[in-house]
Amino acid sequence: MIGTILQSLVFAKVGGAIGAGIIAIGAAIGIGKLAQSTMEASARQPELSSGLRTTAIIIGALIEGVCLFGVLVCLLAVLAK
Repeated sequence: MIGTILQSLVFAKVGGAIGAGIIAIGAAIGIGKLAQSTMEASARQPELSSGLRTTAIIIGALIEGVCLFGVLVCLLAVLAK
């Protein structure tokens, strides 16, 4: 009984750590694709570059916010008793 409880706690901690890593990688890929698309659009239409830059900064902040919430949830899973 105690062994099963300890195993489930260990799996929760490992799962939380893996989840935080996956979330960070996903956010990095998302921001990379955002930057790539913004650069391509700015190269095609230079007159819209200031508006595109503003939009990209807002979307990047939203991606980082979602990543932060996901990492906090994973951290709570790791620190659960």
